[in-house]
Amino acid sequence: MARGVAAAIPIPTATALLLFVVLHWRIAHAATYTVGDSSGWSFNVESWTNGKSFRAGDILVFNYDPKDHNVVAVDQYSYDTCTVGEGAKVYNSGNDSIELVKGENCFICSSLFHCDSGIKIHMIAL
Repeated sequence: MARGVAAAIPIPTATALLLFVVLHWRIAHAATYTVGDSSGWSFNVESWTNGKSFRAGDILVFNYDPKDHNVVAVDQYSYDTCTVGEGAKVYNSGNDSIELVKGENCFICSSLFHCDSGIKIHMIAL
């Protein structure tokens, strides 16, 4: 009795191959956005998300002077109130790449009065 090609591939190998294809597809289809475009992560960047569509896995690149700014991943309440809640992730390299998760993604600058001056963005990744 003849065996098909699939029967010749061991299950662990087939599983690893499938996982590789799925992960490669996800990475290949993710978009990379520079927040604020050429202006970077700076004042009045809040409207930068207007007209853009984001997907889970997309990468946001935040460029800024780390002596003046930072990026803090926050929840909706912290975004609305410009506060940093417990457990918030703070980035401060000046060139941060952050992968969007499915659903709500909110980022603020926690330097004094910066969030209130529009250094914050919010988007929903599909």
